[in-house]
Amino acid sequence: MPAPTDAVRPRGSGPAGPAPVPAGPSPVPADEPDLRHHGDAEVRGDGGALTDLAVNVRAGTPPAWLKAHLTASLDALAAYPDGRAARRAVAGRHGLPVERVLLTSGAAEAFVLLARTVRARRPVVVHPQFTEPEAALRDAGHDVARVLLSARDGFRLDPDAVPEDADLVVVGNPTNPTSVLHPAGALARLARPGRTLVVDEAFMDAVPGERESLAGRTDLPGLVVLRSLTKTWGLAGLRIGYVLAGPQTVAGLERAQPLWPVSSPALAAAEACSAPAALAEAAAAAEEIVRDRAHLLARLGEFEQIRVAGPAAGPFVLLRLPGAAGVREGLRARGFAVRRGDTFPGLGPDWLRLAVRDRATTDRFVAALAEVLR
Repeated sequence: MPAPTDAVRPRGSGPAGPAPVPAGPSPVPADEPDLRHHGDAEVRGDGGALTDLAVNVRAGTPPAWLKAHLTASLDALAAYPDGRAARRAVAGRHGLPVERVLLTSGAAEAFVLLARTVRARRPVVVHPQFTEPEAALRDAGHDVARVLLSARDGFRLDPDAVPEDADLVVVGNPTNPTSVLHPAGALARLARPGRTLVVDEAFMDAVPGERESLAGRTDLPGLVVLRSLTKTWGLAGLRIGYVLAGPQTVAGLERAQPLWPVSSPALAAAEACSAPAALAEAAAAAEEIVRDRAHLLARLGEFEQIRVAGPAAGPFVLLRLPGAAGVREGLRARGFAVRRGDTFPGLGPDWLRLAVRDRATTDRFVAALAEVLR
């Protein structure tokens, strides 16, 4: 019988032993993709001089007002971090009580905490998606099964593809790297007693109106929503994200954290980015992303050999073209870094991911792409 979803192991105990894996999810292939490869690898070292279309952080960030706010927070560095005000601000932003909020050192920390604390005998990750959740589960000793969505139907989620006995399900929305936005109703169908449903909404604030978000829901059993402030606000180096979940789940995750896990500047950012003025700015940025993405898609449509997954809803697009690895190298030689797709389970060597940038950058990129494809 599955353990109650909100139950967590005490600190120091290991995960439940793996259960037999029935038919359903696709087995882990022998030629395992590199789950630890991320877009920032494309722009490290000599890649730092390239125009970055590989990392999904909004260009031109953080804004000047946020930089000033972070600079002011440095005066308090002699004191230990106090996350109470930031936690209240995040809770208020989502209309939730504070006991349903946990601040983390980026969403990546949340994946590790969940892997170490949530009881799961049958964890399932829906792919293609951000690979860190599966990597964290494996590192914690879990035997992870996969549900692979298909390009043939636009990588759309079919809730019936997830096995009934899965007691931990991880899915992204909108999903990295496919940019597909799954309907909230389809995700809600995955929630049930005895199951932890983890929805990674790291890019949801880039979707106008945050439609299809589950962040404010308290009626779905076992729901855990993860958010990041990295993407919209350009804070990848600061490491700040948060968990929205039931109070018992939050308390269990908090016990697994080290003391003072989030720095004072990161807490200042969480508080500031939850304020009404910041939310209005993020909403305007989401609308701008829609316009810039439409321009990118129109330009990509000029190449008959390129197929774009979609419809795209995030600040990035996934495209398929023959010889993508060679195209990627050709683009690097012409000053552009793009994200390889073969490290995502369910994709392969013919896939690339592109971050949405301003129209001028897109036009320069398309000119370079035309040269490579010729």
